[in-house]
Amino acid sequence: MSQRKQTGTQTKEWEDVMVAEDEQFPFSLIVWNDEVNTFDWVIQSLMEVCSHTQEQAEQCALIIHHNGKYAVKQGEFTKLRPLCDALLDRGISATLEEAIAH
Repeated sequence: MSQRKQTGTQTKEWEDVMVAEDEQFPFSLIVWNDEVNTFDWVIQSLMEVCSHTQEQAEQCALIIHHNGKYAVKQGEFTKLRPLCDALLDRGISATLEEAIAH
C-alpha cells in the first residue's frame, strides 16, 4: 500500500469518527415522574423496553422520582421512538427530546 493511500484512509477514518461523534446521541428518551406508576413497574419496564440492567433501572427510577424526569436512553430518533411508544403503552410518561449541542 502506498503512503498516499494510507494517509487518505487515515483522513477518512477521522472524518467518520468526527461525524459519528456529532451524531452519536442526537435525541434523549425522557421518562417523567408521576403519582400513578410504582417503582417496581418503572424498573421492570426500563429493563424490558430499554434493556437496562436491574441496577441501571433502579438508579433511573430514583433519579426520575427525585428530579421529576430523567433521560433514560440516548440515540437516534428512529431507534428511540419505538421505545418511547412501548413505555407510553405501559402507562409511563415518556417523551423524546432533541439533544442540545454545546
